[in-house]
Amino acid sequence: MSKIKGIYAASMTLFNKDLSLNIEKTIGHAEKIIDQGCHGVAIFGSTGQSQLISVGEKIGLLNELSKSRYREKFLIGTGLNSLSETINLMKVATSLKFNDFLIMPPAYYKYGDKEVIEFYSRVIQAVPNSKIVLYNFEKLCGYKFSVECVKELVKKYPEQIVGVKDSSYNLYEHLKINNFSVLPGSESKLLKGLELGCSGIITATCNVTSHLSRKVYDDFIENREQTANEMLCNVRSTFEKFNLISGLHSFMSDENEIYKNVLPPISLLDEKNKKQLIEDLNKLNFKLGPLKAA
Repeated sequence: MSKIKGIYAASMTLFNKDLSLNIEKTIGHAEKIIDQGCHGVAIFGSTGQSQLISVGEKIGLLNELSKSRYREKFLIGTGLNSLSETINLMKVATSLKFNDFLIMPPAYYKYGDKEVIEFYSRVIQAVPNSKIVLYNFEKLCGYKFSVECVKELVKKYPEQIVGVKDSSYNLYEHLKINNFSVLPGSESKLLKGLELGCSGIITATCNVTSHLSRKVYDDFIENREQTANEMLCNVRSTFEKFNLISGLHSFMSDENEIYKNVLPPISLLDEKNKKQLIEDLNKLNFKLGPLKAA
């Protein structure tokens, strides 16, 4: 892939009432947020409940996703702890001409930089034509990338390790590597990150802030006055008062009831919190804009 840059959403996944994956509407949602301003989307990230979705359903979606008019704009998450399942899913994806991946180290177990380098080395040795964006999110996997670890991985695999999504926020102010993408995981870090030399963002709330995020990004690139950043940061901080996945699905469910379907143990916001979320967004005069539910 060319250097990943711009506004990327960690795209939501849509399910039927029986909690089976709705492939058509999941792809439709991803395409719509690209239409609304995202440069691309990450499929099967944590926002997409990837860790809760079966490998078989993931493969089914990848087969259909390969037919999308935006196929070159997708970053494929794996959301798997198993090394062998991660490799197998990546091989399926590369057979469909998807080579760009977002991969988090395995959750639950305790380990350090040495073990992380071994994990990614095994992945790259098995799928050498992959381009990998590291996923730095200690809250979810229990491990936080160090600057030294990222630099070592890039040194060992400069063709494969092409970027990092920084949701722990310990890297984006300090990591400087030529031709390497650093993408914070929050809209509130977008403008500061761009000023520091970051490439953009990959975030959950870009599912609903794509138009605002794109304006902030474009205004920075074109050296124009920033008129949307305050609103963008306020919307992000409003969603951050709640579980992001629950908040997004609750918010979007007013557009289409299919967003009410989430995989346990994920849940929607209760009525009190949903009301608070909507009221707070209304106070900001935030509207979803032209985006309609898939």
